[in-house]
Amino acid sequence: MKLSKFDFELPKELLAEYPAENRDESRLMVVNRKTGTIEHKHFKDLIEYFDEGDLMLLNNTKVFPARLMGEKEKTGAKIEVFLLRELNSEHRLWDVLVDPARKIRIGNKLFFDDDDTLVAEVIDNTTSRGRTLRFLFDGDHESFISKLKELGQTPLPKYIKREATPEDAERYQTIYAKHEGAVAAPTAGLHFSKHLMKKMEIKGIEFAELTLHVGLGTFNPVEVEDLSKHKMDSEQIIIDQLVADKVNQTHADGKKVIAVGTTVMRAVESSVSANKLLHPCDKWTHKFIFPPYEFSVADAMITNFHTPKSTLLMMTAAFAGYDLIMKAYKEAVKEQYRFFSYGDAMLII
Repeated sequence: MKLSKFDFELPKELLAEYPAENRDESRLMVVNRKTGTIEHKHFKDLIEYFDEGDLMLLNNTKVFPARLMGEKEKTGAKIEVFLLRELNSEHRLWDVLVDPARKIRIGNKLFFDDDDTLVAEVIDNTTSRGRTLRFLFDGDHESFISKLKELGQTPLPKYIKREATPEDAERYQTIYAKHEGAVAAPTAGLHFSKHLMKKMEIKGIEFAELTLHVGLGTFNPVEVEDLSKHKMDSEQIIIDQLVADKVNQTHADGKKVIAVGTTVMRAVESSVSANKLLHPCDKWTHKFIFPPYEFSVADAMITNFHTPKSTLLMMTAAFAGYDLIMKAYKEAVKEQYRFFSYGDAMLII
């Protein structure tokens, strides 16, 4: 499968700058793989498609306020630092992205607040924009993390040009987020409201949670035409024994498992056996799913509308079928669905 097959015209105005007023009132396109039909609904209509005993599998990762604004020593140049992952808590070493990168070299120091309580020194270049920073802070690890949260901003996707607001701190987070570690939200889950989840529970629809800490690698552009040559960045996944048992029992009972988002799909497909049983795990995955691919766990999938040539679109096409998903995307553009992180949702059944 070639990269160019996933290109399409996406008008800029369809990239959602703000979330829907109410989480569950986003639009929902329902794509049926068996019949090839497309329906136009609202997210709260999701309840109509599932029954007692069906299982919604959620990603409970929590977004860390990973965007810091610093000033370069001596010049005072404004530098954006995007925290990717902590490498060593004792020495406060972090993998980060910096922008503009050309100004940041090994040995440079960055200052993040007026009284210089948080300073970082660049100790390594990792990629063209990647750096390793050693943070200098007078306090224990808990105080240090609190300081990062105090100074950090909600890491909205780059296509959103406006400043993050206090509302974003709540809305760019699922209502069931628990375990901090993501630099981007698992956006399919942003549409769930407490009211909708309660109605689903009353109907007998069940929920289970796993964790995949979303990294920026998910959004890295694919730069090779032959998809088999693309390498995904690794992301941490945690699936406990109770969740694995619940998923396997749901299938044994003849009920459906619904993957809420590409992150859930990637997690379960990274920890499944040849006989299609889900196993518990705590590991890193660099699995890249694109057509053709045989899925082992999910019977249905909820996802947002993704950008052209993205790995997220490729996974969605692998699940729904390439021709059907490209037809659905053409319809989405025509019907002016809202795309990407704060956009509308698609249910593939």
